[in-house]
Amino acid sequence: MRIIVCHLLNDYSGSPKVLSQLVKGWIKNKHEITIITCAGREGFLSNINGAKYQYNWYKWSKNQWMRLLFYTWSQFLLFFKILVLATKKDIVYVNTILPFGAALAGKIKACKVIYHVHEISVKPKILKSFLFKILNYSANKALFVSNYVAAQTPVKIGNKQILYNAIENDFISTANRHSKQMPTYKNVLMLSSLKTYKGIFELVKLATINAHYNFKLVANASQHDIDSFFHNTAIPKNLIIYSTQSNTHPFYAWADIVLNLSKPLEWIETFGLTAIEAMAYHLPVIAPPIGGIAELVKDGENGYLVDSTQIDNLNSKLNKILSNPELYLRMANKASDEIKKYNEDVFINKSLSFLLQ
Repeated sequence: MRIIVCHLLNDYSGSPKVLSQLVKGWIKNKHEITIITCAGREGFLSNINGAKYQYNWYKWSKNQWMRLLFYTWSQFLLFFKILVLATKKDIVYVNTILPFGAALAGKIKACKVIYHVHEISVKPKILKSFLFKILNYSANKALFVSNYVAAQTPVKIGNKQILYNAIENDFISTANRHSKQMPTYKNVLMLSSLKTYKGIFELVKLATINAHYNFKLVANASQHDIDSFFHNTAIPKNLIIYSTQSNTHPFYAWADIVLNLSKPLEWIETFGLTAIEAMAYHLPVIAPPIGGIAELVKDGENGYLVDSTQIDNLNSKLNKILSNPELYLRMANKASDEIKKYNEDVFINKSLSFLLQ
């Protein structure tokens, strides 16, 4: 079986990471994989052993109109690339709802078209509506990263399933080797894209009012973009900001707690990969109270669910965990138990079973 995998922007964010896990698992199970993504960028989809590559033009722009123009042109090119490449026997696997050109071409070529839906916060609304109409028209099947995503998306096709993301076996092994024997109760970590709706400035406020804790932010951005983003912001001395990191293990090994501060009214976390990575290191997590991430973090058990815009409540919950060793260790143990639900082998086998039905 050949699976033609389509993803718009290869980087070190969650959706290409999940896709790279699937691709490696499918290759291990002797399936032929062709990856179509943008050229000229390093990310989780780069240099996967055994995968074949086709590159499609795409360029991201800060200007929203140029970004829309580039995106539309990229899908026009992708449409014709799939028309030439795909045969009726192939599966066209559309990762996120963005590569609609692949879905339309796959439909025309009578391929099995499968969507992996990671997101619901697509703007503008007219684009979101268009993309889901294409999905409903072209897809044979759809996978969703959480129950929340499945419930919130206007997907009308009947053959759909929840496929929770999984933690890599290698990640678990490394975490088991490098997890702390004893917490220091003072190291706070956040890993995030560099967007205001991700609660970046809430993190700055939290660091400012908690000078007795150490904070680190790993931003999925270049140092130039970080400097530009914070050019009018006073960064407290106890907050260190890092650019994109391909290896996050040293940060999790350093941390005592991991934060996800996405603002619920502006951005819904559909899963929360950093939450399960944190739990692999037996770390409590503070996360938003809605979205797929709230299916992973159980309030009061392995962390807290808090609206990050309520800074006093957020500060209170952070200090409650880090100032109470008994509570901290109970949450850490619950986090360790929770991670067992996100086994990579089960994840791969479940995906293949769905693809081959």
